[in-house]
Amino acid sequence: MKDLLQLEDLRVFCLVVRKGGFTAAAEAMAASPAYVSKRIRVLEQNLGCRLINRTTRRIALTEQGERIHGWAGKILQDVEQMSVEIGTAQQQPRGIIRISSSFGFGRVHLAPALGELARHYPELSIRLELADCLIDLAQEGIDLDIRVGNEIAPQLLARKLVENRRILCASPDYLARHGSPSGLEALMQHNCLVIKERDHPFGVWRLTGPHGEHSIRVQGALAANHGEVVHQWALQGHGIMLRSLWDVAGELERGELVQVLPDYYLQADIWAVYPDKLANSAKLRVCVEFFQHYFGQGKLA
Repeated sequence: MKDLLQLEDLRVFCLVVRKGGFTAAAEAMAASPAYVSKRIRVLEQNLGCRLINRTTRRIALTEQGERIHGWAGKILQDVEQMSVEIGTAQQQPRGIIRISSSFGFGRVHLAPALGELARHYPELSIRLELADCLIDLAQEGIDLDIRVGNEIAPQLLARKLVENRRILCASPDYLARHGSPSGLEALMQHNCLVIKERDHPFGVWRLTGPHGEHSIRVQGALAANHGEVVHQWALQGHGIMLRSLWDVAGELERGELVQVLPDYYLQADIWAVYPDKLANSAKLRVCVEFFQHYFGQGKLA
């Protein structure tokens, strides 16, 4: 090897593989494609072998690249574990933490919380990613997912931050034109605003009521994969939606939305979810405890 290997080059290499290309890796790093290309070139020169075959559409690892990728993952994991163990003795968390959440909760509630977190811990570098789809934390390199909903994969660890329910609601205008449903079965005759959102099967609402849990398949003229879009449609009088209390509390209070079938709800608490390998991370623990305190003060009201 001409020079000592740089951890940054190994990180860039693994990110290129995970993201499937130089441009996607550059975007994830907030760097230029030229920088990514240079780091890969330096790594290849130091190792004395080609790691990636480049085409205009995709990348493909060489045989040596496959082997180096396996070693790089192990090296980076060991370095991360070393940092975790050292960090347990530190009171001030430092370094990068990558956090994800849904668009609605992330924009309205998590973003202000992260501003407070950054003020409390100035040595943290916070990276926030928002998406209304379930993220593979390991695949995307996410340290912490702030998630709405109680369906959490068994290989992940989770701590509840605050309780929350999704409720049925519609605008007064819609209910004036179509009437209020008298029971769950009546929802099938209504225009329901369906959303594919993280832990939600499309078009199936699983609701808890006086006699236990019920599943009902609904449909309507409008559907989206973005919660804020559905929220806007409900305010415009296009149908009935199932939405979190934290998202509609203000409009319910102002009379812009009306709760329907108030005996039925979907329990969808707010959770901090993270991979098992980060269970002993002092940095992560401090962040989760901060969120528990922050949201426990009634910040969702």
